[in-house]
Formats: sequence, structure tokens, C-alpha cells
Amino acid sequence: MQEQLREFVLDALREMNYDVSEVTGDTDLGPAGLDLESLALADLAVQIEDAYHIKFGDDDMESLALMTLDEFVGALAARLSTVESTAEVAS
Repeated sequence: MQEQLREFVLDALREMNYDVSEVTGDTDLGPAGLDLESLALADLAVQIEDAYHIKFGDDDMESLALMTLDEFVGALAARLSTVESTAEVAS
């Protein structure tokens, strides 16, 4: 699942015109790496919410900019497993 999420994030960044050709798992999303601005982070979050039904709060946006790609994907995978577990319990 993490590899699928990683590819989704990289594809979304490509569509947003970010050069991800040299991005590794250790690349920061924020100023020290890809330098995603708050609007770009919000756009990425909306795409992930639409595709995976993972919700982001306002506080999440600040912490996302401090994560590396691998940390971000790991956090998404953890949230996704929580969402799936909740959905299974509800059904």
C-alpha cells in the first residue's frame, strides 16, 4: 500500500509541475526539499482526500511541510488503515 501511495503522491506532484526526478524518500516536502508552498500542500491534501477518503485538518498542513516523502507516505498509510478499520467496524 505504501508504494501505491508514494506513486500517487509523486504523480500528483508531477501534475502540479514539480520536478520529482531526483526525489527520494528522504526528500523534505517543505523548504529544505521540494519547497511545497501552503497552497500546493492543500492541493495535494485535497487530491489525497478525494482518492483515499483521508481527511486533513488545518493543523496537519503545518506538520506536512516538515515531513520527508517517506514520513508523509507512512503517515498516509497509517491514516488509511485507520479509515479502513473504521469502515469495517461500521459495516
